[in-house]
Amino acid sequence: MKIFKTIAIIFLFIVFSSLAFAWGVWGHKHINKSAVFALPESMRVFFYNHIDFVTQESPVPDIRKYTINDRAEGPRHYIDIEAFQVSIDSLPQSSKDASAKYPDSILRKNGFLPWYIQDMMGKLTIAFKEKKTSEILFLAADLGHYLGDAHMPLHTSLNHDGQFTHQNGIHSFWESQLPEQFGKSYNLFVADAKYIPDVTKETWRIIKHTHLLADTLLMIERKVKSTFPEDKIYMKNDKGGVLKNKYNSPVHTLEYARAYHEALKGMVEKQIRSSITATADFWYTAWVNAGKPDLTSLDDADLTKQNRKYYIEDYKDWKNGKITKLKIEGEF
Repeated sequence: MKIFKTIAIIFLFIVFSSLAFAWGVWGHKHINKSAVFALPESMRVFFYNHIDFVTQESPVPDIRKYTINDRAEGPRHYIDIEAFQVSIDSLPQSSKDASAKYPDSILRKNGFLPWYIQDMMGKLTIAFKEKKTSEILFLAADLGHYLGDAHMPLHTSLNHDGQFTHQNGIHSFWESQLPEQFGKSYNLFVADAKYIPDVTKETWRIIKHTHLLADTLLMIERKVKSTFPEDKIYMKNDKGGVLKNKYNSPVHTLEYARAYHEALKGMVEKQIRSSITATADFWYTAWVNAGKPDLTSLDDADLTKQNRKYYIEDYKDWKNGKITKLKIEGEF
């Protein structure tokens, strides 16, 4: 019996973990790549020279979490606000205060996404100051991932997959299937990066706004579902059961996905755009706080010259609202 229990626990862990990606590959890659173009030119040219790395690196925190099974990684991706049993405004604002108030066991269980973002900002600032190319790119790419997570409403809620409201599977549906199917129509152009005077305050502003959307997206999906025949909600496999993707998440019909996407009134696109803005703003702020080091000296002049033509074309396309060219392995 113990063997069967162990197998069951492992199976449930695999199924559960497949539902907890934030934005999926499509979202994270578009967020990081688009954020490069929102930077001032003094940063943009350097980041463009390494745009492939920053883009491809964006899902790596999820790879560390699920593929490598890095146990330290999981709590960095979420914060279950309700689990702390206090109002969001009563939570410690800084990572230092959070560590002083809560034992590691509580933070690992409930998540510490906003506090980890603050820690990453400190590390990125040091990397800029010391002009360490590899560290700048690695930390910036990772920070973009966590900021993307901070804009995914279900990453701030205990009801992260609708398990308490009989909406299992909504996590990957909202963050992965919808962007994959409708993202080509999104306009990912955002304003130029701005300096953040108070990183801690801005981090919590993001978390609070994101958390307010969690119940809304769940409520809207319940309303849409109430208008659909049950056999029109999910795609079917050869045996007549619910079709699952490679991560064991249910695949909704295009008709149902479109109805839900339209009922959300642009929420998914807005959150992706906000993620892009935040990523560019945080990168820019870390660079300013580091003393605005000259990044052009970090690359060979020939590399910048070779990339110039593509840099101009891609920047122009982005400013015109065109989705940046990305070949992505779809999850749905």
